[in-house]
Amino acid sequence: MERILFGDNQFFGINHMSEEKARAQAMRFQDIDNIVEVLQAALHAGAGGFMCTTHDTIEKIADRVRANPEQWQGFTFYPGMPYAHKYANAVTELGYFDALRKFLPKEGLVDTMLRGGMAVLGRDIEGMMTLLVDAEMKMFRDLHTPVIFLQNVVTDLIQGLGVVDAFRVFSEHCRKRYNAEAGFITMNLPKLLPMLHEAGIENPIVCANVNKIAFRMSGGVEGYREATAKYPARVIAMSVLASGGIRPREAIEWVVNEPYVESILFGASSKANILNTVELIHEYDQAAGRMAV
Repeated sequence: MERILFGDNQFFGINHMSEEKARAQAMRFQDIDNIVEVLQAALHAGAGGFMCTTHDTIEKIADRVRANPEQWQGFTFYPGMPYAHKYANAVTELGYFDALRKFLPKEGLVDTMLRGGMAVLGRDIEGMMTLLVDAEMKMFRDLHTPVIFLQNVVTDLIQGLGVVDAFRVFSEHCRKRYNAEAGFITMNLPKLLPMLHEAGIENPIVCANVNKIAFRMSGGVEGYREATAKYPARVIAMSVLASGGIRPREAIEWVVNEPYVESILFGASSKANILNTVELIHEYDQAAGRMAV
């Protein structure tokens, strides 16, 4: 995993600090060229790992990368799935059958549909999980995706249901079909880590809120420290600014010194903010004696 990862919330009108700013960003980033400009700025600043949803716009970004690979050297997609709104919108617009045709991989279409049908009829976790992954990964064909993330809406639902085997199925399918590691986004890291251990997933990649004031950190800072000490994990820290509750310098100085944090995820819509964040991470990494990756 890269030390610094770049997120996509700002491109889709998601801003936890300001609804007005979110609307302005949504309008600005309707133009894909504006998204490309920001991603290029992130890449050149040293944040080439791109954690993204499977929004339709990301497919257009993937097309750009495939068309001009020399401009995107060092840029890596880390897709997170599922993106539920996409499916709902497609069914409304196209109907059920054409929506399936749109999302399922072209190769083995009949087999994939049969797997899905049998999964529904037999409540087969493996069939449903692999169908989901294959549908979402279609847009990333021929691109390097070393980690595939399960979005927290599904990760935490599985936690609540206690269906531990679903985590194993997801992990094995990512590895066997896509030569990728599984990643898990969660709102409850202390509960997730023992379940991943039970599923046979050791030293997992987990993305969760990590910040000095324990904003949206289930179990609090001590809960995270205790869980990761017992069940080691490669943690990606998101929401490090606590939705604006902590100043950037203070927030990054603290998160860099949390021993379980392997990577830091942030989003920004301007080159200046990207550079400032990356420079702060490098500054405090260096002060902590950590080598840049």
